[in-house]
Amino acid sequence: MKCEHLVFIRNRLGLSQRSLAKFLNVSKSTYARWETGERIIPLKHLIDLCNFANTSCDYALGLTNVKRNLKDKIYLNNKNIGKKLKEVRIKNNLTQMDIAKAINTTQSVISAYENGLVTIQTSFLYDICVKCKVSAEWILN
Repeated sequence: MKCEHLVFIRNRLGLSQRSLAKFLNVSKSTYARWETGERIIPLKHLIDLCNFANTSCDYALGLTNVKRNLKDKIYLNNKNIGKKLKEVRIKNNLTQMDIAKAINTTQSVISAYENGLVTIQTSFLYDICVKCKVSAEWILN
């Protein structure tokens, strides 16, 4: 993931790391680690950031270099995300095991994501988007 896009978004907002971290309800050091790529921004915080900055999740994740506004506000809804993940997997003629192997996890984790039981990790969302050539924003909306 291109974490430098987080820096670009923050700079466009004219905010310090401390200010944006406060808005996202995390420590400055946590936010700084997201920008450096030392840590991956959790999906909840990514969604909050994109909604606040009116910026595409695909840009924030580095899936595209095109800076674009959100089409619609994003809400974290595990059931809807799970349905989209399953749709993408089936459209690409992949089994849960195929996806699991491709993103280095287990079939049971993919099943839990598809059934909306847990929130998908941002890194897995990114990997699925790259592998299946699909927009993160589409999956999240």
